Amino acid sequence: MASLRVASPRLRNYFKENYIPQVCEALLCGILVTCPEDPLRYLEEMITAIMENGLESLLWDMCIDPSTKPRIRRLSETYLEQLFGLDDQLVTPELMIKACTFYAGRLLKTHFYTWRERTIPPINEDDPLAEKMEKAAEYYNFRLQRYVFRHWHSYVKAQKEQLKNKLLRIQQMFQCCKLIIILNKWRDKARYKNKKRENELMLKHELQLRKWRSKLKLKVSAKEESICPKQDISEVFLVDEIPAFDISQLPKRAILQIFSYLSLRDMILCGQVNRSWLSMTQMNSLWTGIDFSTVKNIITDKYVVSTLQRWRLNVLRLNFCGCVLRMKTLRSVSLCRNLQELNVSDCPTLTDESMRFISESCPGVLYLNLSNTAITNRTMRLLPRYFHNLQNLSLAYCRKFTDKGLQYLNLGNGCHKLIYLDLSGCTQISVQGFRNIANSCSGIMHLTINDMPTLTDNCVKALVEKCHRITSVVFIGAPHISDYTFKALSTCDLRKIRFEGNKRITDACFEFIDKNYPNISHIYMVDCKGLTDGSLKSLSPLKQLTVLNLANCVRIGDMGLIQFLDGPVSTKIRELNLSNCIHLGDASMAKLSERCSNLNYLSLRNCEHLTDLAIEYIVNIFSLVSVDLSGTDISNEGLMILSRHRKLKELSLSECDRITDIGIQAFCKGSMILEHLDVSYCPQLSDEIIKALAIYCINLTSLSIAGCPKISDSAMEILSAKCHYLHILDISGCILLTDKMLEDIQMGCKQLRILKMQYCRLISKEAAKKMLSMVQQQEYSAADPPHWFGYDFEGKPLTEEQDIKPLKDSELTLNESTYSSEEEVAA
Repeated sequence: MASLRVASPRLRNYFKENYIPQVCEALLCGILVTCPEDPLRYLEEMITAIMENGLESLLWDMCIDPSTKPRIRRLSETYLEQLFGLDDQLVTPELMIKACTFYAGRLLKTHFYTWRERTIPPINEDDPLAEKMEKAAEYYNFRLQRYVFRHWHSYVKAQKEQLKNKLLRIQQMFQCCKLIIILNKWRDKARYKNKKRENELMLKHELQLRKWRSKLKLKVSAKEESICPKQDISEVFLVDEIPAFDISQLPKRAILQIFSYLSLRDMILCGQVNRSWLSMTQMNSLWTGIDFSTVKNIITDKYVVSTLQRWRLNVLRLNFCGCVLRMKTLRSVSLCRNLQELNVSDCPTLTDESMRFISESCPGVLYLNLSNTAITNRTMRLLPRYFHNLQNLSLAYCRKFTDKGLQYLNLGNGCHKLIYLDLSGCTQISVQGFRNIANSCSGIMHLTINDMPTLTDNCVKALVEKCHRITSVVFIGAPHISDYTFKALSTCDLRKIRFEGNKRITDACFEFIDKNYPNISHIYMVDCKGLTDGSLKSLSPLKQLTVLNLANCVRIGDMGLIQFLDGPVSTKIRELNLSNCIHLGDASMAKLSERCSNLNYLSLRNCEHLTDLAIEYIVNIFSLVSVDLSGTDISNEGLMILSRHRKLKELSLSECDRITDIGIQAFCKGSMILEHLDVSYCPQLSDEIIKALAIYCINLTSLSIAGCPKISDSAMEILSAKCHYLHILDISGCILLTDKMLEDIQMGCKQLRILKMQYCRLISKEAAKKMLSMVQQQEYSAADPPHWFGYDFEGKPLTEEQDIKPLKDSELTLNESTYSSEEEVAA
């Protein structure tokens, strides 16, 4: 084996550990130098000596006689390292060749340099110095030129920059002057157009008012002439004459759309116009739904029976709310075998026997309203037997059925498709009754339980044990409900909750809402005194909340509202009601305008710390449609700011003492699409606001000027001549109004439905009764204004020392009035 370089590591380690190379080296050197006659015996003696001395003291020349040891230089500790391939770190022959080559080259280079210095003659030292001086002069001149050029370049650059700035400044001044000229021209043109528009409106107003008065005089002077009232009044209101038009020439689809908005009484009256109109009112599609509740005071049993017999195949919806009918008449409902919706609420004559006939003949009913009737457990037994597809059921204020009746709902096929259930006022239901409902109607999604003081947390717990699909709950008038109810409802995916007048609900319930109801969209927690700013903070993470009503939660302030608006909920909120949250101020309104870009309805009623500064923030919410600022500290300046919004349709300013006619006029000029205005209990307002409304806000549908004693008949005459779409009018406490005002209302406001005229001393009882033929609901009283109106029967402000006299005049309140042609309808 010539070398162990390629041997295994184990073999190499063996050689190193047992000193094999050193032993072989010593023996071989001894034999080569000594040359014994008997080499084997020599080797045996040397090996014995090595064993006696030990391997640690082994040297390469210990087997050589001292007198014959060679005098050579030691290159390594052993000469056999290379032989056995164990010299990993020693100088190899290749390295020795490289070293010798490098040494020879180095030596050659040294001798060559020495030869060159001796052979080449020395150069003159003055020539390099002169050359260096010339280069130095050139370099110095170059540095000097560069220095001068840099200074010159900086100067030219500064001059150009200065010139550029001057030109830019001149351009800016030119553009500024140009913009000023354009804005001045635009402002002049806008003022001219605004003035022109106001002049046109005033001219149109004067023209229409003149025609109105001329027609009024014509009516007074020619009472004996039979003039069609509808044609006369339409001519009064319009500047240009409208030619006659036959409605029967319209497409059938358009006729159906028009007549679908009419009530039963109006439909019958239209059928009495002529044969063409009669044929239009006899279309089958118009009789799919019949509402007898609108004529409940004049309708006869005979007419009900004949109507149901004639349209029995078309009727899908019937409404008998509040109708007092005989049992035989109610049985005629069984003729309508395709009936899907039936409302017999508030029918005192409805009995279990009547319901038996109806249920046996009308199995397809989906909606059934039995609220405030005398039904018992017998009717409850009929519901699961016949109404297999029933989805909506109202048993509100039905107190004659018991828990056992609720147990009947599970008989037969049961009411397992029931989605909506109303148990308001059913105080006789116990915890067991709610458990029976859960066993029978596990698919309930909408639950309403109002006016039920016996409702407790255990009742709700028993109900939701099996009703896990509930999405909306309404508990108004349930004072014993607490935070535990929200914990019990945690198994349901609530989308809408409504509580009112509960003092046991605290901020803890909103923690359950945040954790368990991430998809909730409507929250109504009105008059819950236990709620604080912490509640709003818990609601801020909700991403689907669109409606929040915390009215009368008096402990809520700016800090809570700001924390609420910092969350993602602010971008989704559409309706916000914070009425009577008296601790709110202007600070939270800044955050409101910044975050709520989609807010449509805002109520800040009686937030007395709000000022005109809050209005500057509110006007920046361009999506707003309705604002309630009643009872706030807003002034005329605030109304002028609010007029810039131009998209408001509803505005309430009740009990705002700082506003005057000037502020209302400025607001009306910028709010021509206004539909609802409430300025009640602002005694400082006069006829000027009515004139402004008649000129600019002709689309007004609801107006409340109650408690405004300065309003007179002349102003109401202008209102009647212009505002033809008025549906609701409240003039309570307007002590200067007389019977003439009612005559104007009758002629001009044909669409009026609700009229309130409490404490109007100059309006006679006879005139009030005449108005019953026109409106559906009327409130009238000829008594003096009460002391909380702030003025006496003459309109003079009351003093603190003045005694308040009790009311002496009797009040007359007429609700749900009928029309003048009741006898025709009954016939």
